[in-house]
Amino acid sequence: MEIIGSLWQDLQYGIRGLRKDLTFSLLGIFALALGIGATTITFSVLDNILIEPLPYHDSDRLTQFFVRDVANARSEDYGRGGYSMPEYLAIKEQNHVFDDVVGTSNHDVLYTDGEGTKQFRGGDVSTNVFQFLGIKPLLGRTILPDDGRAGAPPVVVLSYKIWRDEFGSNPRVIGTNIELNGEQRTVVGVMPPRFRFGDLDMWLPLTLSSNDTSMFHRMWLLGRRKPGVSLQAVAADLDVIARRLATQYPKDYPAKFEINAKSLIETVVGQFRVMLFALLAAVGMLLLIACSNVANLLLARATARKKEIAIRASLGAARSRIVRQLLVESFALAAAGCALGYLLAYGGLKGVVAAIPEGIVPAEAVIRLNVSVLAFSIAITFATTLLCGLAPALHAVRGDLQNRLRDSGKGTSTGFAHGKFRSGLVVAQVGLSIVLLVGAGLMMRSLFALQHVELGLNPVNILVARTPLPRGHYETAEQKRVFFRQVLRKLSTLPGVVAVTETSALPPYGGIGSEVTVPGKTHADKWEAMFQLCSEGYFSTVGLRLEGGRLLTESDVESARHVAVVNQTLARKYFANEDPVGRSLKFNFLDTIPDAPHDAYFEIIGVIADAKNRGLQDPPQPEAFLPYGITGSFERGVLVRTSVEPMSLLMSVRREIWSVDRGVALTLTDTLENYLRRFSYSQPRFGLIVFGAFAVMGLVLVAIGIFSVMAYTVGLQTREIGIRMALGAQRASVLRMILRRSALLIALGIGAGELASFGLTRLVQSQIWGVSAHDPVTFGAVLALLVTVGIAASLVPARRATQVDPLVALRYE
Repeated sequence: MEIIGSLWQDLQYGIRGLRKDLTFSLLGIFALALGIGATTITFSVLDNILIEPLPYHDSDRLTQFFVRDVANARSEDYGRGGYSMPEYLAIKEQNHVFDDVVGTSNHDVLYTDGEGTKQFRGGDVSTNVFQFLGIKPLLGRTILPDDGRAGAPPVVVLSYKIWRDEFGSNPRVIGTNIELNGEQRTVVGVMPPRFRFGDLDMWLPLTLSSNDTSMFHRMWLLGRRKPGVSLQAVAADLDVIARRLATQYPKDYPAKFEINAKSLIETVVGQFRVMLFALLAAVGMLLLIACSNVANLLLARATARKKEIAIRASLGAARSRIVRQLLVESFALAAAGCALGYLLAYGGLKGVVAAIPEGIVPAEAVIRLNVSVLAFSIAITFATTLLCGLAPALHAVRGDLQNRLRDSGKGTSTGFAHGKFRSGLVVAQVGLSIVLLVGAGLMMRSLFALQHVELGLNPVNILVARTPLPRGHYETAEQKRVFFRQVLRKLSTLPGVVAVTETSALPPYGGIGSEVTVPGKTHADKWEAMFQLCSEGYFSTVGLRLEGGRLLTESDVESARHVAVVNQTLARKYFANEDPVGRSLKFNFLDTIPDAPHDAYFEIIGVIADAKNRGLQDPPQPEAFLPYGITGSFERGVLVRTSVEPMSLLMSVRREIWSVDRGVALTLTDTLENYLRRFSYSQPRFGLIVFGAFAVMGLVLVAIGIFSVMAYTVGLQTREIGIRMALGAQRASVLRMILRRSALLIALGIGAGELASFGLTRLVQSQIWGVSAHDPVTFGAVLALLVTVGIAASLVPARRATQVDPLVALRYE
């Protein structure tokens, strides 16, 4: 009880002291709130994305596996992740490393109600999926084994989102029939909000058949490792099965392949994991800057109170009690900073979540401040107390008691000795701030480079709309050709429409990959190219430039002629210095498509200038453009170039398409520029936002740190400055003396920061593009900014030093 009573006394005394020195307290609380708030936000994101993103049973053991082409795959490629039905059944029955294996075949589902047709993401799932994942339905039941039998009544399980948005959260939806892809299905269940397996809107039972080897029914497989089984063991076990399957289905397996096993969390988060760890390192630096800032303030305060502390010690106070008193004060400060930081995190987390790029976080993840995050914040508070308060507390009770009672505390060597530690903290702050600023600068330069990359096409004023067609209505190439010809003619007459085209792919993100054969050309390696199915208006709509020959004509498309327009990369790679116009090439992939021309050679009629076709960061790949009428396979869409804001024409475009067939759903409608922002710019923009915010906060804290140290130094040297000026020193020389000391601290911090920044640049190197990790422009700009801020923060105390009245200074104390 006596200890609790003395602690209560220390806390009351500490709070009174903090209230008395309000400026110091507010600066300290502000600094800690920034550090703790940013740390809490980052830990919330890490906890919900990397530590506990999925609500499924033993989610840390959920494993995906891929067939990776050793010879041709890029380092970041996982490999083929789709498997045929026989492959699924073989892996499920023959493996020794999984408790169970499930499969799902994702596809679009057209839902028709009284208002029209809408498209949702659906999946045919193996009937053991729901038991495998261990999640019970919110309403009704899940899919059962009997639902997968041939001839079983068709059923569907809805996601919570679809149940809420489309059915108004009506519990009576269970047992009702809805029309999906032209077929009546009975709704048997609704899943809870966090169940988003496969990022799907609804789940349908999969009928297993070992005779179904079609590539169009590839399944995404997921296994749960047995306890203690490593990813390496999974790869080794499945490799044996894959070797046997490769002899049965040689076309599906490369000559040299390996099985690549990854945890589900890793495959979903992917490269974003590197960004999150980089942010963790960055926020750790920010917290250190905040703690060193507060430690500096506490050290300055403790130094100013050294005579008070000496008097208390002379009256019998034990040094341990004095240290405890100072630690209690720093704990009160840290607790206030933690409370404010938690409030900042509560508001700031929404902004960070909104900035996270779409599609790289599991749909099941819910990023929020939870109990574990609160516990983390409390732990950070205690750690901050030790970081901020222990060194100043020990520093305050060190030294000879008798000398402290005699010492005036101003302008003595003791003050300068104490100043070395404070100066060291400022140097550390400057160094850490440089690392953050360099990271933010590289992110900014990378985003700028991406936004100004030469696309080779013009994405401005292009409306994108995918047009999934109702099943059973457009099964043949001729039916699709007639439909799209009517649609294109109607859309081309709309006011504000400049050009319009059908397309099977979205530029600049590539087309359909295929191995190619060029008559008369021999080669040891595999020749590959991508192709797009399009109408004659594609080139004017997208803005591709003709380099030789001619473009597709309406006659080519209508008659489905075997002609192709190729890009310069294909011409250069497969025809070297020859003129490719008039030559032929064959797309071997078309031989696997039932309604496509088999063993067909396409005459090259034109060559267009290269344009990005594999995203913004990779160079253009060989590509060809074929008349869309050659096959009815593959989902299609339209691109509409407009002279007005594209989205303003969306309703008119939808109306014209529905005038041809009201059963067609328009999906993924947006502008091409927005697609670029979402797919190519969002991740570097997220890095810039978060790194930039941390860097700005760090810079503010550095400015406060330099200002406080220099102000305190000037206060300690008031008497010395007065003597110098009384002996004839000019104000300019005093100003230079103070600024020289500040410049020395900044220079030392810059040197330390430059060395430390090389470590961070290696960490974020995979997240930047178009700029060197050691970009001299970025480093130069950071140094200039930090020197400017540091000198500006020193200028006020320095000018104050020049205004010291020698007579007043000599009478000081």
